[in-house]
Amino acid sequence: MKFKSELDKDFSPIILGWEDFQKRATKPFGIAIEDADGFNYRFKCKIGSSKGENYFFIERIVKSLLWIVGGYKIYLAGNGEISERIRADYEIGARVFDAGIVKAVYDRPVEIITCEHLPKLKRRTVMAGGNTKGCRIGFDAGGSDRKVSAVIDGEVVFSEEVVWHPKINADPQYHFDGILSALKTAAAKMPKVDSIGVSSAGIYINNRTCVASLFKEVPKEQFHLVRNIYERTAEALGKNIPVTVANDGDVTAIAGGMMLKSNGVLGIAMGTSQAGGYLNADGGLNGWLSELAFAPCDISAKAVEDPWSGDFGTGVNYFSQDAVIKLCPEAGINLDPKATPAEKLSAVQELMKKQDPRAKEIYRTIGIYLGYTLPFYSLFYDIKYALVLGRVLSGAGGDLIVSTAIDVLKTEFPDCGIQVVTPDENFKRVGQSIAASSL
Repeated sequence: MKFKSELDKDFSPIILGWEDFQKRATKPFGIAIEDADGFNYRFKCKIGSSKGENYFFIERIVKSLLWIVGGYKIYLAGNGEISERIRADYEIGARVFDAGIVKAVYDRPVEIITCEHLPKLKRRTVMAGGNTKGCRIGFDAGGSDRKVSAVIDGEVVFSEEVVWHPKINADPQYHFDGILSALKTAAAKMPKVDSIGVSSAGIYINNRTCVASLFKEVPKEQFHLVRNIYERTAEALGKNIPVTVANDGDVTAIAGGMMLKSNGVLGIAMGTSQAGGYLNADGGLNGWLSELAFAPCDISAKAVEDPWSGDFGTGVNYFSQDAVIKLCPEAGINLDPKATPAEKLSAVQELMKKQDPRAKEIYRTIGIYLGYTLPFYSLFYDIKYALVLGRVLSGAGGDLIVSTAIDVLKTEFPDCGIQVVTPDENFKRVGQSIAASSL
């Protein structure tokens, strides 16, 4: 490992461990994951002679597939003992959180199926975005701020950012009022509203909320009020206005495709959490979850824990405002403990404006994380461009993240072919709301 940071000396990229494991492994092993519509993804690899090492790496790949591709049926071919250990993980062990999310999304429990041969591959492409005609509203629901754009025939006539705090608010009415206020503000800038497109963190099926960190404080007995919250706010704005809700990562990828005029784009939004989305070679979406916040990137025994999922070394603590905050103590930066996460991020960004070397090392460290993690993502996505944006990428800190990631890729992975790009400052902040309008 040629790039290291003084702020996270224990960082151990999963890609380096995986590549080393595959070089030494000799026995074929296969994994397939299938969703409720019968679409699946297959991953072929090898295992070795060490039971502990085999289990560790296969479990990490299964976890990655669960959150990147999505599905509830997991087929494992090549070693029954590994299958049984992973089944126990999802039934009563370390992965019960993940199993609970799967149940919420697909209304089915996780099934671990031991088999000799993987099922036949069945993929899909979902075309989305690119609609520009008419008077459109694009709304981007972030964890620290909400953005809304009014777009007429592809031209932005109005954009606005408003600070809000959905992740710590349990009252569904708070969320409803905030969303409706944004929609009304944008609607007032146009003669009519032909459609509403929403970019929102979480998992959405048929415009309805399955799982979303934005609403994690809403009590279960009131969750039905946020399950169809975007349809309800659209109806409150005006009858018969069509609304389309998409995961914010997918909208990032759509925005990247629009900006780059290319396909094969992995979009990564670093904000309150980490969002991911992918525009495939056909210019459409795979219909995958792409919840990269839960995908592993660090296999160090000292990797930081995600308090929500209980797992270690997952993207949320490496590619979000939490990543900036977690590195501050090691950098010698004391933040106001009473400040919100967004305010803490802003404080570090102010230090970066002053060329504070401590802030520089924080952003360099995140760039190292990114440079070593993109090749791991490329095991599952065919990545031509990695488009990174979001509040963490604002300002000089974002430029340092990108340049460091590029250096890592050129030095450590010269044949990977991934181009890391970032939009201009305005597009970083409101690009998702603009792209959402095209849904």
